[in-house]
Amino acid sequence: MELKNINIEERMQFFNVTGISIILLGNGQIIGTQNYGLLEVKSNRKVDKNSIFSACSISKFLTGMLAIKLVEDGLLDLDDDVNESLISRKVPENVFTKNKKVTLRNLLSHQSGIKDPEDSFSVLNPKTGIPSMVELLKGETAYCKIPIEVQCDPESEFHYSDAGFCIIQQLIEDVTAKPFHQVMKEQIFDRLEMINSYFYPTMSEVDKENFACGHNKNGELVADKFPIYPYPAASGLWTTSLDLAELVLEFMNAVKGASKVGISENLAKEMINPQRGKNWTGLGMFLECAEKELEISSLGWGVGFQCMMVAFPYLQEGAVIMTNSELGVHQMQGIIGEIYKSLLSEKRYV
Repeated sequence: MELKNINIEERMQFFNVTGISIILLGNGQIIGTQNYGLLEVKSNRKVDKNSIFSACSISKFLTGMLAIKLVEDGLLDLDDDVNESLISRKVPENVFTKNKKVTLRNLLSHQSGIKDPEDSFSVLNPKTGIPSMVELLKGETAYCKIPIEVQCDPESEFHYSDAGFCIIQQLIEDVTAKPFHQVMKEQIFDRLEMINSYFYPTMSEVDKENFACGHNKNGELVADKFPIYPYPAASGLWTTSLDLAELVLEFMNAVKGASKVGISENLAKEMINPQRGKNWTGLGMFLECAEKELEISSLGWGVGFQCMMVAFPYLQEGAVIMTNSELGVHQMQGIIGEIYKSLLSEKRYV
């Protein structure tokens, strides 16, 4: 993949984008890195290969990889009732779960019947602190004031859900008897040498020179500079474009039977199979096209940040794009979309 016919610095100025980091993948490896702009407006901190951004909902792709690794290890099952393994808080039984139970497959593909309450899952309020997943799922925190329960028949509808991934986080903690961040470090971060990836960065960490500040569509700093989402599995990842690229390469390697973390080719391919009749959703990622030209993607959009991961696992190509600016429009309508279209301009099916 190559960037053609686009002046990144000019487009950054047009969209008021403060900083951007881009990784290009080809032939199953990193073939290019491009970094532009600043980590903080009006500072001298430049974006480079070690710059750490909020990945927001790309966290779900990472969580999907961890969940599938635990399926591989026999600790989880894609199609069992999650209540058989949940200990701390089970999914409440109701009329919608009478005939069909909630499974890990449902949760990973946003088809569990769970819908996020309105105005839920906001950024961390330092005064209220980090909630436990049990408190959150019970509706006992300011981040989610309504108990999470199934609101339509599982597998009947698609509803993008942070709450569903909070249940996955609790499920992982219950079956491993370890905190989510520790399991992620042991199973994914350490094995892929993702040394610049964090959950819940403390203020001492985010004060480090490598952390990006968030900016709004006018190029101004957002409140608190470093918005943190206290729901790691759903949206809590802070990482570099290089670390995220290593995760994408790991997935592409798994698809061809060469995983470093121990995910089989069969399970990797299951992640990119359309789930329950929905041809756009896999397990922890979204799908476009089919066959050898299959495209997978994951988008992150939060306060002060927007980013995108895209890959063609059978073509062994892809890209990671991370910015520290929230434009107020969908990624495809801003600078990320322009970069994406430039990358694909030579492909015959675009």
